[in-house]
Amino acid sequence: MLEDNPHPEATTWGVGPWQGERPTGDHYDPELLDKGDSRNVVDKYRYWSMDAIIEDLNTKRHPFHVAIENWQHDLNIGSIVRSANAFLADTVHIVGRKRWNRRGAMVTDRYQRVLHHPTIEDLVAYATTHELPIVAVDNVEGSHPIETTTLPRDCIILFGQEGPGLSPEALEAADMAVEITQFGSTRSLNASAAAAIIMHRWVMTHADLSQS
Repeated sequence: MLEDNPHPEATTWGVGPWQGERPTGDHYDPELLDKGDSRNVVDKYRYWSMDAIIEDLNTKRHPFHVAIENWQHDLNIGSIVRSANAFLADTVHIVGRKRWNRRGAMVTDRYQRVLHHPTIEDLVAYATTHELPIVAVDNVEGSHPIETTTLPRDCIILFGQEGPGLSPEALEAADMAVEITQFGSTRSLNASAAAAIIMHRWVMTHADLSQS
């Protein structure tokens, strides 16, 4: 029921120019106040400048990171970045090709910290420096069911490509591997769907829901 929703978003399609007395505060964007705000942002951030939104997000990011292998210009990467933004991941790491398909991100990558690593070895070096275990997500031998596994609070969650999954080098570099339990005939879920499930699992375990 709508009345039970603690976070109603009333402006799915954006808002027009500000009506009434103009609000004060450096976080407001004068142009948006004048012309309206049709961006893909929650109501809290309507009329805020992009820099102000990023600054606010950076004060409360969750301590999990998302890494994505990008060897084939996977079309799912944009959608994974969008989910990382929704669940307030600390940083997104693109491993492999620097260029990635941003279409599915719906411009949310502008509000998300994104780093590039040419190789898995570079990602491992980052993880070692920041003392972050790498959690591989793939349904391979030795993977633990995510439904009964507690993800580390501080970690890098590593996802592979649509189809081939994670590379052997990525699996070798991981400190642990998890998989999503399935019951149908398909071998694997869509990569972006699987990523959203895993990130939400982290949220269910570690996030303070009162801060959403």
